[in-house]
Amino acid sequence: MKCEWVRENILLHIYNELPDDARYELEQHVARCTDCAAELKSARQLHATLSQFPVEEPSPNLVTASRMRLQEELETTEQGGFWQRLVFDPGAWLRPIKLAPALAAAIFIVGFAGGIGATYQVMNGRNPVDLTSATPTESSITGIQSISQQPGSSQISIRYNTVSTQEAQGSLNDQRIQQLLLFATRNNYNSGVRMDSVDLLTQTPNDIRVREALLYALRYDSNPGVRLKAIEGLGSYVKNDVRVRNAVLEALVNDSNPGLRTEALHLLEPVRADSSVRVVLQKLAESDQNLYIRSQARNVLSQMSEID
Repeated sequence: MKCEWVRENILLHIYNELPDDARYELEQHVARCTDCAAELKSARQLHATLSQFPVEEPSPNLVTASRMRLQEELETTEQGGFWQRLVFDPGAWLRPIKLAPALAAAIFIVGFAGGIGATYQVMNGRNPVDLTSATPTESSITGIQSISQQPGSSQISIRYNTVSTQEAQGSLNDQRIQQLLLFATRNNYNSGVRMDSVDLLTQTPNDIRVREALLYALRYDSNPGVRLKAIEGLGSYVKNDVRVRNAVLEALVNDSNPGLRTEALHLLEPVRADSSVRVVLQKLAESDQNLYIRSQARNVLSQMSEID
């Protein structure tokens, strides 16, 4: 056993994540190697020091934003085919299971449960699942596949994935439909689905949950089209809701899309006398890199001077 391997796995050893055989080998090596023993002692001291601090739970927004970024990265990452990975590097997909017995047990349990579920469906025929009384929970949904609205109607159809793809239908006021739309705005890697969900949610922005979802989409969504839909839905609340006003100001200053920044600037005109809005406009008028934004900010400030 090489020292390099030991040092790479010391943290796994401290957190009891090594399998029994690997842990035994590491302990035997540390007993013979003074350098690795010192490394293990230092790591344990650091762990003991960090354990004295309280553990802070990440905010829901941070968790959701991280999940969305991970899904987008997984979607765009090129991977070899299954048979290529299996034939040419079988150890690559076996190593994580070897080093994580809990994961291996979870895979076994999921597979066993899936087999029971399949048997139950076969025994009871292929009748479709009735979703009229079932309310999906975020923990059971793996993604939203598509959202559509019947032309000239308030009826909405949402196809979503759990273990398999399912579908729920109802009006925009239906609790199940709202729950799925809110889920889609934050947890789906498909930007088209996110845009559809935000577009529908803008029809009911009075709901506090909907407004929170629109604020989240404006601040964190990676797709400029989704952010533009969100800011359009929030526009009527800039004057009376300080949180919305602050989010629009953030978009005006920090967003990378010129069209969205222009929309934010127009939405802020009714509240241009607000001190925070004036400060931002003065900064943009002096030094913004976008010529149009800079000239529009100057125009708004000049109109304020005329009023004064």
